[in-house]
Amino acid sequence: MKLRLVKLVGSLLGLLMALPVFAGPMGFKESTMSMGDFSTNWREVFVNYAITSKDAIGSEVVYMRSDDKRLTREAVGLTYTHLAKRWNLPEAQANLWLVGGLSAVKGNNFDGTRTLLSPGIQFDYETTRLYFATAARLYRTKDINHDYSSMRAGFSFYEVDYDEVQPWFILEARRMKGLSDKTEITPMLRLIHNRYFIEAGVSTDKQARFNFMYIF
Repeated sequence: MKLRLVKLVGSLLGLLMALPVFAGPMGFKESTMSMGDFSTNWREVFVNYAITSKDAIGSEVVYMRSDDKRLTREAVGLTYTHLAKRWNLPEAQANLWLVGGLSAVKGNNFDGTRTLLSPGIQFDYETTRLYFATAARLYRTKDINHDYSSMRAGFSFYEVDYDEVQPWFILEARRMKGLSDKTEITPMLRLIHNRYFIEAGVSTDKQARFNFMYIF
């Protein structure tokens, strides 16, 4: 019985190491998650609260700037996140997320504020050693289309215990319509623990990047 219990606890800890701590846009039920993404032309911070194991509500602030620095956007609004599907595999987990946003946006090429709609979708697959994610989000309002897409892949350098920090290498490609005419490629080093991660890197355009996530 004791051996069976030890095996069960070990399996649960292994699964927890592959849960939304990696990149899921919400934490566990009744938790609060904060995430930030900072670079020269893109800055985003959001906080949400998981009202169920599959649903979270929150708020976000987003700053966008075009590559030529001529266009800027500042949006503040509300978000809703839903875990549409989860696949618990023998030594891995995959998730399909749906995200919705409603914001007030300001820009330097139009007067006043406009209502910005930003529905999105994300799929991720992760183990304790490998990670892959792809996401798309629409940013739409009158005469504005800044649809966003990204793809990430990475690997951990070695296995660690549940309470230890694990280093990862992450490579991301992302693009935003109407603000950039090229795909941004950024290699990053990620340090991850059971409730947080931090990432830092420099893109191929020599722009610094810093990301974080923390679950309260």
